[in-house]
Amino acid sequence: MRASDRSRAWIVVVLLFMFMVINFADKAVIGIAAVPIMQELQLGPRQFGLVGSSFYLLFAVSSVATGFLVNRVQTRWVLLAMSFIWALTQFPMIGSVGLETLVACRIALGIGEGPTAPVALHSAYKWFPNEVRTLPTAVILQGGAIGVLVALPLLNWIIVRWTWHWAFGSLGLVGLVWCALWLVFGREGALDTESAKPKEAAQSSLRVGYAQLLLSPTILACWAASFGANWALSLALSWQGAYLVKGLGLAQSSIGFLGALPAGGSAVAMLATGWYSQRLLSRGVSSRVARGILGGLSVVLGGAALALLPYVPGIPVKIALTTLGVALPSAIYIISNAVVGEITPVAQRGALLAIGTAVASSAGLLAPYVMGSVIESATTPLDGFNTGFFMCGVIMLVGGVIAIAFANPEREVEWWSRRGRPLTHAQAEKWIPGSMRSLSPGRALRGPRGITPE
Repeated sequence: MRASDRSRAWIVVVLLFMFMVINFADKAVIGIAAVPIMQELQLGPRQFGLVGSSFYLLFAVSSVATGFLVNRVQTRWVLLAMSFIWALTQFPMIGSVGLETLVACRIALGIGEGPTAPVALHSAYKWFPNEVRTLPTAVILQGGAIGVLVALPLLNWIIVRWTWHWAFGSLGLVGLVWCALWLVFGREGALDTESAKPKEAAQSSLRVGYAQLLLSPTILACWAASFGANWALSLALSWQGAYLVKGLGLAQSSIGFLGALPAGGSAVAMLATGWYSQRLLSRGVSSRVARGILGGLSVVLGGAALALLPYVPGIPVKIALTTLGVALPSAIYIISNAVVGEITPVAQRGALLAIGTAVASSAGLLAPYVMGSVIESATTPLDGFNTGFFMCGVIMLVGGVIAIAFANPEREVEWWSRRGRPLTHAQAEKWIPGSMRSLSPGRALRGPRGITPE
């Protein structure tokens, strides 16, 4: 990559990092404003859980539909449209709203934010080849954690000083600013366009049947772990503020920093995992270890922390365990997307990343409402929170163990090569060294048992 292209690539990464910061601030504001919203609108726990879950109602549908769209439309324009939708959905909150308006705006926001991670990563992957994607993936995805870490104290200050309505309005203004910056500086990468180098152009023509991709044990295992991690994330985004105030008895004015602790831990976990995983790969460690086992283990450890929560005394310990339970599993978001990018052909990557996001986000459709129902049925709010977090811990333990046992990208490559499936460029270089370097556009690649691009 030329120096000018490298600079432009990292400008895009920085903008996508900011994109993720806004994305997660938009999601997390509902959690930090939970108690004021419930008090003003006179909502019970189950009703507020419905508000939290409503965000994910069409999240998965939007994610998948947009994933297929970006296989044909430049991500530059799709990202701009998404950010504009986010901004518009915040402004109705400035005025007087009821439960119906709140739910409608959260549903609309979910439609706009559903494809966020897959589209952002698909855009970045057009600038970086497979062997150096882990670090850019980590930088972009940890923007979500930084978004919560930076935004929650500031948003809580706005809530205490000017009410929760203006916390939403301020996010709308920030979204419009990002739209302007992206319109000026956002560009499309060329690794899988018609102007790409021969080997990237050849890679973009390779395809694997969607049935094989969707039934891949490696991809399914990563999605199972992501489902568990997303259960914890959606609980933190919707209920962390209420847990600190109603469960642990803290004041609203003191929860901004404490509510951001899981996000701070997630930022560290994602960046450290991305760096360490890429370092392992550069030293020749298998992707099964550097990605599969490492990602699955992070979810297992987070699940264990939340499963222990009901049995430990003291507010500091409970806050520490909820922080670890949300932060550690966040590593799987980097690992899962990197694995999908590793074994999925470029022409299908956007769709597979989006489908993975849809699978993981389905946890968010269930988790906030389940937590609200458990709290409403419990003797005390703290008992309800303890039970809800324990359930989350068990779900994460199961998903993490599945990832450790079945996530094996090398096995998928070997299996497809033996069955005569098409190979991605990275796979072809591994199984047929040097074959792609001399491949001209339009020339068929034939590997074991007649492996060819479509």
